[in-house]
Amino acid sequence: MKKLLLPLLGIIPLLSLAGGFQVNLQGTKQTGMGHLGTSFHLGASSTYFNPAMMGLDTNRFGIELGVNFITSNIEFQNSLNGISETTENPTGTPFYLYATYKINDKLTAGLGVYTPFGSSVDWGEDWSGKHLIQDISLRAIFIQPTLSYSINDKLSFGAGLTIVDGAFEINRALPVPIGNNATANLEGSAIAFGFNAGLHFQATEQLSIGLTHRSKVEIELEGGDVDFTTDAALASSFPDGKFDATLPLPATTTLGIAYKVNEKLLVSIEGSFVEWSAYKSLDFDFETETASLKDSKNPRNYEDAMIFRAGAQYSYNEMLDFRAGFYYDQSPIQDEYFNPETPNSDNIGLTAGLSGHITERFGFDASFLYIIGQERDSEYKPAGFGGKYASRSVITGIGFNYSF
Repeated sequence: MKKLLLPLLGIIPLLSLAGGFQVNLQGTKQTGMGHLGTSFHLGASSTYFNPAMMGLDTNRFGIELGVNFITSNIEFQNSLNGISETTENPTGTPFYLYATYKINDKLTAGLGVYTPFGSSVDWGEDWSGKHLIQDISLRAIFIQPTLSYSINDKLSFGAGLTIVDGAFEINRALPVPIGNNATANLEGSAIAFGFNAGLHFQATEQLSIGLTHRSKVEIELEGGDVDFTTDAALASSFPDGKFDATLPLPATTTLGIAYKVNEKLLVSIEGSFVEWSAYKSLDFDFETETASLKDSKNPRNYEDAMIFRAGAQYSYNEMLDFRAGFYYDQSPIQDEYFNPETPNSDNIGLTAGLSGHITERFGFDASFLYIIGQERDSEYKPAGFGGKYASRSVITGIGFNYSF
């Protein structure tokens, strides 16, 4: 019984995988360009993408806000019986808010509040993998106070503290000998800290280079709630109680290059190195142990992964900009640890977007992102559960900006 309980906490990595997809939605303009933004300035959203660029704004004050609408599904074909099943995920709505203020010609302050990892996965109560996962809902709010400093006309630096407020809830069925509707419910929340730092170098009038690093964040869940629904005869084996666990969210280093081809066209490429190998095992401690419920380790053994991006922006006129982009996102999950809790395959993202000025100071942004999760035939060996997975996600975004 202990082995079958291990996956309960394995769902926590979804704090960094929205609905099973590693999606970044921190700015509508950037999403429209393949989520590029490390080496060129697009407004107050640089607070997240590269804090070194906050001071590049010609305005003293800038603000951006927006929301995304995520529609996603995952298809699974069981390797044992060939039955196909699909998730029924509710629409996710992550948002962002950024503000920057130019204190003087050298120093700029900024604040970012964003929810890049808010979504849900719902496989249903009676699907073939219900003993691994039935459904999950989660929330993660990032708060980032930030400062940037212009060293000279070409080089600038920025850094900010990241405060993460995360919460989740999951449900799964229990494979017990008595009763057909035994379930486990886990809820938890935690506050964690990290940082975001960046450099920006304007090599020439046309060429700019950006480098950022987002630190690893240790999510330490203390006093999470575990609630079991079982036959009365099993109540002593599965007591309600508390649990503790620690999860490392990986550090990410990104290098970007942008080139202004002419007054209308900007092109850019980026590469991100994500240190997923920091996530080797999920150790957790139940407040109350029984013969069926023991403290243990859940191996994950994630591997480091890369994300490659390319995109372009075309300024049609002073009032309207068009964008398009592409990215390839490697999965960090090895075949033998691939499971329906975090069914993350290699992803291809296709993006488009536009921005318009309603007035001289007020504008809007829109983006579209289509993610194709590559088909993958894998097995979660600790539970002997496997098959073919394929995923799709459609994300639309709308944002607004104001400056003076």
